Amino acid sequence: MGSPTGTTQAVTGLTASTAYQFYVVAVDAAGNTSAASAPVAVTTTAPPVGGTCSVGYASTDWSAGFTATVTITNTGTTAINGWTLRFSFPGGQTVGQGWSAAVSQTGAAVTATNLSYNGTLAPGASVSFGFNGNHSGANPKPTAFTVNNTACTLA
Repeated sequence: MGSPTGTTQAVTGLTASTAYQFYVVAVDAAGNTSAASAPVAVTTTAPPVGGTCSVGYASTDWSAGFTATVTITNTGTTAINGWTLRFSFPGGQTVGQGWSAAVSQTGAAVTATNLSYNGTLAPGASVSFGFNGNHSGANPKPTAFTVNNTACTLA
């Protein structure tokens, strides 16, 4: 599969959720080959559930509070069946009342999970939810989001 000059070899073109076996044969400068090593069995990981995503985040701020609207878009080619969005607040903000998602917070980490009526996102579809929050001083926007533990692009 390859002829590395070091101790590693990247293997591409493998299929997800598939078992493979690899072995090593060494060749010296004179062209002599060694016996094959014992095979090593590996299985590739499953593809991410539901493909890829983008997230838009907008807020309306006032003195010590804000209202945020978050939009998740399925940019993949398969449906997302149940979603959990995760992000962290960079400026000490706290989540209050939420709607169209179950929203909770532990420290800076925020988790939002779909409700019974908005958990399926077809390819190209979007869902929005919102929440009220509190802040002191600045209210910087989160900069990284995941859906079902897959990183999303910022919309």
